[in-house]
Amino acid sequence: MNLIKNFNALAKNETRKICLEIIETGLASIQPQKVVQENISLKNNTLTIQHQKINLNNFKRIFLLGFGKGSAGLSRFIEETLKDKLSKGFVIDLEPQSFSRIEFTKGTHPLPSKQNISFTQKAIEQFNNLTIKDLVIVVIAGGGSALFEYPHKITLEKLIEVNKALLKSGANIYEMNMVRKHLSKVKGGGLAKLLYPSKIISIIASDVPGNDVSTIASGPTAADQSTKKEAFDILKKFDLEKLDFAEDDFLETPKEDICFKNVSNILILSNLTALFSMQNKAKELGFNAIIYSDKLQGEARFVGKELIDATPSHHILLAAGETTVKVKGKGIGGRNQELVLNSLEHLEDDTLIASFDSDGWDNSSNAGAIGDFKTLEKAKRLNLNPQKYSDSNSSFAFFEKTGDGIITGRLPSNVSDLMIVIRK
Repeated sequence: MNLIKNFNALAKNETRKICLEIIETGLASIQPQKVVQENISLKNNTLTIQHQKINLNNFKRIFLLGFGKGSAGLSRFIEETLKDKLSKGFVIDLEPQSFSRIEFTKGTHPLPSKQNISFTQKAIEQFNNLTIKDLVIVVIAGGGSALFEYPHKITLEKLIEVNKALLKSGANIYEMNMVRKHLSKVKGGGLAKLLYPSKIISIIASDVPGNDVSTIASGPTAADQSTKKEAFDILKKFDLEKLDFAEDDFLETPKEDICFKNVSNILILSNLTALFSMQNKAKELGFNAIIYSDKLQGEARFVGKELIDATPSHHILLAAGETTVKVKGKGIGGRNQELVLNSLEHLEDDTLIASFDSDGWDNSSNAGAIGDFKTLEKAKRLNLNPQKYSDSNSSFAFFEKTGDGIITGRLPSNVSDLMIVIRK
């Protein structure tokens, strides 16, 4: 069964069909059941996570705490692996999963909310009497910055205000999360400090270019080197001082080595998982396929041209990362659709470009979009001006009219955005 719901409608020619088959393969490779089966096992009371072995006989209690887009899917299969060895668990995600021992909360993203904060506070309260005989498995996925939140001092309203401003500013994920870390009790290693002295195994699915574990979900169990001053400097850089913060609204992230003594951060999934699967599929289909970057950044409206220019003739180019959008209009759309929309003027007849969010939601019901000469032909017939839609950040409306939005529905995994260029 296709993960792309409108596969047949989009597959108007052979090149599009090849592109969509490669996308399908990439998405299938990152789905939770496959990831857990390939990376986690339990035998003779020894839990193996990749190459790390944990003797469960050393612990009286085992807990699970999961947060982020796709954390519920991973947590469900970890629960199935541990069965009655799991004492209790708490998970917050956007899409519900059925659990037997884990308590699920449906949260909000990309902005924090009362339910997100209530979940975090409740979970922390449940873990307030841990000892070295406790094991806490923390499942961390992208989007955890919003879903797992416990403000240091500011109100929810102020927290939403700063998150909205950061999302519209053009700041990259590292810059946004640096500010978020210093406003929160649980980010930037804050969770590790709260769970000490228990043994912490963090199972991490990365949506961050470069897979820096101190940045994924704002690094709740990873040591952070940044300072309050650097967070303030980010606000100045993007002219956000008008948000009127007091100095004590920010806190320093934990710098004591002892907080991280019992912590293991294990990267279980990243965009490279998808990229390698997509590359193998392209080769299977008879194409030369190159991975351009797994940490692509930049403004979405410029990145498409960069990818097209980097693609040799008779090649498929693959990339992953997270672009930014400077929001100037009031339209609906996301990074991926914006990237494809602004690529159209640079396309030759022999070139196709697609960009999509691995969790199936590009700030709209489209996961992303596909663009080629068919798109241009349809736009011309409908008298659509791509530049006009770009200026108002209305990429979703544009691709709704041309029928080139990629539709998957929300998917239970998240490893950043993925891009494909095919040059025949």
